[in-house]
Amino acid sequence: MIKNPQLPVGDVVLPCLDEAGALPWVLERVPPGWRAIVVDNGSTDGSAELAASLGALVVREPRRGFGSACHAGLTAATAPVVAFCDCDASLDPALLTRIAAPVLDGRADLVLGRRRPVSRGAWPAHARLANLELARLVRRRTGVRLHDLGPMRAARREALLGLGLADRRSGYPLEMLVAAADAGWRIEEDDVPYAPRTGKSNVTGTRRGTWHAARDMRAVLARPPRTPPAPHRVPHPPPSRPLPGPAHRPPHP
Repeated sequence: MIKNPQLPVGDVVLPCLDEAGALPWVLERVPPGWRAIVVDNGSTDGSAELAASLGALVVREPRRGFGSACHAGLTAATAPVVAFCDCDASLDPALLTRIAAPVLDGRADLVLGRRRPVSRGAWPAHARLANLELARLVRRRTGVRLHDLGPMRAARREALLGLGLADRRSGYPLEMLVAAADAGWRIEEDDVPYAPRTGKSNVTGTRRGTWHAARDMRAVLARPPRTPPAPHRVPHPPPSRPLPGPAHRPPHP
């Protein structure tokens, strides 16, 4: 069972739709100091009850859509830093400590986990090619050079809320990235292992899901640039310097 301290370092939002097979492993891997927020988006396999029994905060979001689940989790979060992670065991939540470190240290505003497949079956070829094309379009649209629109990511909660994200379907992660780039956020990538998911994907696992995702993301990229508020950055005091020693004086004749 995971531990949920009263004052977590960060909250991790785990959008969930019929992920009972993956939840025990995922929640067991949430690092100490982090609170798991499982957003149940209409599961019929007992995922919500299982997550609650394992110590997660469960938020029920009846409006279907990946973006609806993500935003419900963001709204429920209270920690200064919020991370997002798929709930299908394809990504290891234990890596959140490393992903969030640049945000906590004030060195970055948004950190994305760049997926590195651990086997051929981890990332279907059509999904990988689509991701590469999206990264290229994002680079052309924003100037930010990325290799992956990774689902594991971390940023400050207040800054994320300030982006005013409106997509409630598959375009939510892309909208977050584009809006952050438009606002001048410092965006970084860090490699993370990507394993075969547990169960069937509701997006890339079906033609209908893939079509909806592509449509939603095209709509995000077609929107004109906007300038939301700049991210809240924790001020860091300048490095301390040694006090000057006594002034050098020539020897008394």
